Order: sequence, then C-alpha cells, then structure tokens
Amino acid sequence: MTPARLSAFLADHADIMRVELTRVRGSSPREQGAFMLVAPDAMIGTIGGGQLEYMAIDHARRLLRSGEASAQMDVPLGPEIGQCCGGRVEIALSWMDGAARSQVVQVSDAEREMLPQVFILGAGHVGRALADQFQHLPVRPLLIDERAEELGHVTAGVETRHTALPEAEIRNAPAGSAFIVLTHDHALDFLLTSEALARNDAAYVGMIGSATKRASFSSYCRRHCDGVETDALICPIGASGSRDKRPSVIAATVVAEVITALTSETAAHAPERGKAPIASEM
Repeated sequence: MTPARLSAFLADHADIMRVELTRVRGSSPREQGAFMLVAPDAMIGTIGGGQLEYMAIDHARRLLRSGEASAQMDVPLGPEIGQCCGGRVEIALSWMDGAARSQVVQVSDAEREMLPQVFILGAGHVGRALADQFQHLPVRPLLIDERAEELGHVTAGVETRHTALPEAEIRNAPAGSAFIVLTHDHALDFLLTSEALARNDAAYVGMIGSATKRASFSSYCRRHCDGVETDALICPIGASGSRDKRPSVIAATVVAEVITALTSETAAHAPERGKAPIASEM
C-alpha cells in the first residue's frame, strides 16, 4: 500500500473500519499487527485472505451499517471455517475517527521511509520494466539515469533522478540497499557495479549481461579495483533459465531475485540495515 493509495482511500470513504490482527497463536496467514481498512464498498490491505478475511470484512461492514464503533473476534483457523493453518487469531475492529486516520497516515509514511531502497541504474526498457513492477512492492525504488530523455519515458510511480554522477548515488545509499546495474554503456556498468560491491553492505548487487561480461568485469576489478571482491555479484541477472528476452519477463525474474535477497534471513537480521521487515508491509 503506497501512501498515495492510502490517502486516496481515506479521502474517498467517510466510514471505515480498521481490522487488525491483535494476537496470533500458532500458524497464521499474516503476522500480529497486520491490518486492513474496510469501507462499505471497498477495502485496502489484507489480513491474509481466505475465509478468515471474508468473515472479518463481513463483520466490519455489519458494524458500519449498525453504527457500532468496535468489536472483537477470536477465530480458530481450522476446518470449521475452511482453513487449515491450525492457529488462532484475535481481531480488533474499530471505526476510524479523525485521529485514527491521521495516525495511520503518519505510521504509513514512517514505515515507508524504513523500507529497503532499490537503486535501478539505467532507465532503458528493462530499467523501466523494473520500475513498473517494483512500484507495487514494499520497497523504495529509485530509477537513475544520465539521460533525461530516457527518464521522460518513465510511467511508473517511482522516484527518478537525472544525474551525471550516478556513482555518487551509490556511495550515499543506505546500508542494506539493492543495486541493479543496466545502463547503456558497459564501461559505466563496470564503474557502478564496482562502486556497489565496494560498499560491502548491499543486500543485492546485480549487473545485466552474460557469463562473458561477468568474466570481463572480474578482470576489470583485478586490474582497477583494489580489494573489491566479485563473488557476491549476480550476473547475469534474473538467470531463471528462461530464454524470453522481453523486458517485462526479464524484470519479473530480477524482481524475484531482489525480493528474495531483501527478505532472506541474513538480510532481515543485518545489524546495519535499520529497516522494517519487508513482510510487515500492507
């Protein structure tokens, strides 16, 4: 859920119930604290889907119709409701007044600032396809290019940056960021990739290319980048075995790689990240 979508939802609906998992015991489709907002004819967010969510939405809308301000649910996630998680959840339903609306916006903004950043270095066809897909995920994508005309083709709702020094953006990135290098120039790719690897705190560093390009880059690093190790580099990126070269397909495989890296056990417990767990986002 982006801040823009949340703000639009709040503006469009006068009556909204907040539906939140307040206690989780055993296995559950979502974690404690997950919530959704339910209006009479719309909703945003999720508490895990399935029959549990259907029951909670139905209960929330009954409360809206009756004018009741709050309620509690205690639901076993077993065969009796058609779910097989085996756990049990408690749900708080509460009508959102002005203060609650302001608070959810403030929390959403703060959580978004804590999300891991994904630096897409190159706004060509694949870079723009990556932006199209990352905009829907709980990350902060930044699309960077030296060419204003390429950035002018971007339609995704992501931050863009026109700069002659993209390497400076890499140096100033937060710890735990992901870097995807796919510029229009191989020499620039090598420069930016070596900058990202030199940080030693990136969650992901990937460079578009082939096994041959990776070998050339390793040779470049040995000659020009004292101390930079290339073992962590992902190149080719999105190496899923697919031979489909359409930008959207390449982007889908790369997005899967990056999200896996950002949500791995190692990334989640990295002491320098200072990031909110990605799975907690709505």
